[in-house]
Amino acid sequence: MGDLTKNISRHELVCKCGDCNVTVLDNEPVIQIVQGACDHFADVCGVDKVLLIITSAARCYIYNRTEEVGSNDNSQHPRACAIDFQIYANGVQIPTTVVDRYLRKKYPGIYGFGLYNSFNHADTRPGDGKTWDYSS
Repeated sequence: MGDLTKNISRHELVCKCGDCNVTVLDNEPVIQIVQGACDHFADVCGVDKVLLIITSAARCYIYNRTEEVGSNDNSQHPRACAIDFQIYANGVQIPTTVVDRYLRKKYPGIYGFGLYNSFNHADTRPGDGKTWDYSS
């Protein structure tokens, strides 16, 4: 399988159902968005590399609808262009609000970003108004 970027490996981008071949493609821009955030926070924190935990990437429609995931067919995950993730530096998670603020400033109105209590979401759907906050 192997590494795609400094922080992202191919095996992290596949559907977790275990029965399909759905995966985020190597050239999908969401990979560069997430890696760019990793590079940014590594620089800010003065470390060579942050710890990236991908909690969810591509999902087949069947897995996406499961009770465990609880999403719907409008999700960007079955389209293989979304990643949910956490970034850690020096053993501490970078606050999701800080990551969200960075992403929205770097890509204003360009991509989809979701803010959650324990993770961030990034996807490559085009256009304004594709951001949300479920952190409260």
